[in-house]
Amino acid sequence: MLRTAPKFYEVAKRIVEITEGCIIVAHNALFDYRILSTEFRRLGFDYKRESLCTVELSKYLIPDQPSYSLGKLVRALGIPVADRHRASGDAQATVKLFKLLLDKDTSKNIIKDAVRSNPKNQLEPKHLDIISGLPTLTGVYYMHNAEGAIIYIGKSNNIKKRVNQHFTSTNPKSKKLQTLVVAVTYEATGSELVALLKENEEIKKNTPLLNTALKRSIFTHALYCNTDKNGYLTLSVALTDKDKPAITTFTNKQSGKHFITKAVEDYNLCQKLTGLYKTTSSCFNYGINACDGACINEESPESYNKRVNTLISKNSYANKNMAIIDKGRAIDEHSVILIKDGKFAGLGFFNLNYQIRNLDILSSIITPMAHNRDTQHIIQSYLRRHKKLKQIIFD
Repeated sequence: MLRTAPKFYEVAKRIVEITEGCIIVAHNALFDYRILSTEFRRLGFDYKRESLCTVELSKYLIPDQPSYSLGKLVRALGIPVADRHRASGDAQATVKLFKLLLDKDTSKNIIKDAVRSNPKNQLEPKHLDIISGLPTLTGVYYMHNAEGAIIYIGKSNNIKKRVNQHFTSTNPKSKKLQTLVVAVTYEATGSELVALLKENEEIKKNTPLLNTALKRSIFTHALYCNTDKNGYLTLSVALTDKDKPAITTFTNKQSGKHFITKAVEDYNLCQKLTGLYKTTSSCFNYGINACDGACINEESPESYNKRVNTLISKNSYANKNMAIIDKGRAIDEHSVILIKDGKFAGLGFFNLNYQIRNLDILSSIITPMAHNRDTQHIIQSYLRRHKKLKQIIFD
């Protein structure tokens, strides 16, 4: 291979060109950077670039691994790799490892430091230049000021289009962004659900200057279940009460009413016992033979409650261990959202060929994230809108 390879001086100019304004990422970056610097010094050229080391980042973000060699580390993390110990194979493995580290870096120290170390983005920035470097992918974007600080975080199914809207809008917040933003970084997620969860988590962690409270966090109504004096499970949509366990939540009363109306039809429930028909006798549907008579005790509580519990199980992940599988960032990748003991545990990405039906293995590849009422609302409302999304239930 080396016998027919070009000499360093033959590729030196190209190396300078492709690394101009870039940060070199390598596994054991000190070694690679030292080799480059030595070779350039022999040519009389002072080669200087910023660098990031995936060994150091891995030790910080994925502690307690038995080995941090590239081969053993990617195997332990389920990262597919081909052509080990060849330039292309090792480089591709490092890229995939670095993407995982970016996901694990929830405090965004990597991209903050990267933006700050790149002077190109701090010299007379043009909005068109920023937009030209953005993709039309689904993901989360981070808007930085001249010091590298994140001042706004957003999510979009088309990052380029959304940032362009920020730069062309005339509302007060957009005008501030147009004045302060010098760079925009992003994380592709593939899945809108992953983007929603990442946006929610990172706004809370980074508290950007120009982010207001997420509108979707203001879920005013929730679905509650009680048992009446006759033993029937009753459902009601009411104002959110933080002290009461909710089956699922809604951004407004109308959304909740629409949900319960459809549930009555889908699960053959009683309008009276779901709060849709106020009466002291039978509900309207009973009169047209569309209700089995739970409203007047004709149907047994056991029979009726079985259907109510099916509805609850479909729309609540309380006490469940489950994985939600969605689109990934590439054609050979999926995203996974992990629920453990009924609580959102985190999310991650895996290769299509990687086995994720083992809960312990799955737990090792996800990025842990906080469970709260916001994440519960985001996941449940997304599942209501995407009923065909694959779900794996663990025993």
